[in-house]
Amino acid sequence: MIIAVDGPAASGKGTIARALAAHYGLPHLDTGLLYRAVGVSVARAGGDPDSAEDAAAACAFPDSLLADPALRTEEAGPLASRVSRHPAVRAALLERQRAFARQPGGAVLDGRDIGTVIAPDADAKLYVTASVAVRAQRRHDELLRQGEDVLLDTIAADLTARDARDMGRVDAPLMQAEDADLLDTSNLSIGAAVQRAIALVDIRLKGRS
Repeated sequence: MIIAVDGPAASGKGTIARALAAHYGLPHLDTGLLYRAVGVSVARAGGDPDSAEDAAAACAFPDSLLADPALRTEEAGPLASRVSRHPAVRAALLERQRAFARQPGGAVLDGRDIGTVIAPDADAKLYVTASVAVRAQRRHDELLRQGEDVLLDTIAADLTARDARDMGRVDAPLMQAEDADLLDTSNLSIGAAVQRAIALVDIRLKGRS
């Protein structure tokens, strides 16, 4: 069983994907970490994230980098969005993601092109979203808990810019798959969003049985 969870940054898709993985007993992959790893690798090498050559050269990062706390900082997000625009980067990471999805028993993957490109035949697909204002507040609260002091307006502007890059790129843009269920978490608590996600997936699975 493969469950695809897509959506913009700070929409709650990661939290929902992890909860779905726990509920159904499946392994989970946050595919955004792969792009963050590439972006951080480029930055550490002194390269340019907007350079296709520099970004492609950083795709051979070790798996151990995925556990680096630097990948979850606010600085890593824009780097990931910038390197993800390069077709060569997406191609280099494509099979890595598909292999995870196709493992025996299936998996839950979250990202921006899971239901459209990585696993178009997924058994259930969710497109998780929320307003920019809500997403910015969530990210702001999260960063404060981590000890980072970032202006709310700065976060909102960054999310808006990332949405434009992700939705506007030519290769695998962020979009809702035609057969994905929309889940707007703007006015939902974490618990309510997770329960709604499980209900939507259950309906899809029953339809396939």
